[in-house]
Amino acid sequence: MSVEADQLSIMISHAVAPAFMLNGVAAMVAILVNRISGVTERIRKLCEIDASDVARASLKKEIAALWRRERILNSALHLAVLAGIGVTLLLLFGFVVAFLGYRHEPGAAVLFITALCFLAGSLLRFLQDVRLSQGEHDDRLR
Repeated sequence: MSVEADQLSIMISHAVAPAFMLNGVAAMVAILVNRISGVTERIRKLCEIDASDVARASLKKEIAALWRRERILNSALHLAVLAGIGVTLLLLFGFVVAFLGYRHEPGAAVLFITALCFLAGSLLRFLQDVRLSQGEHDDRLR
């Protein structure tokens, strides 16, 4: 079996966009992990407030909203990781198929579209968290 140098060369040039997307997905995952960590830490601190501390006991009302944010962020994280897996599979598929001498474009297009859909879902969930976070911030200022 001979590998066409042209086929592999084309696949390498086609791998640039997915490689950049994979970098963006990795950044998105890092941002989401940091936000989840912050929300989890806030929940932990609010749960430590003693019920006898009347001045701060009212802060415990925030916990339900924070749990909602945590669920939203976790789903955004899952979608971002799925996008990353999709892009990785796209790159793997493209090179294997090109190595075997077949056209990679049709399958690559399907995998790229799927990965973009997961990334879009993650961004939408992230936007929900941003809105909830801003609402909490606005409520504290009132």
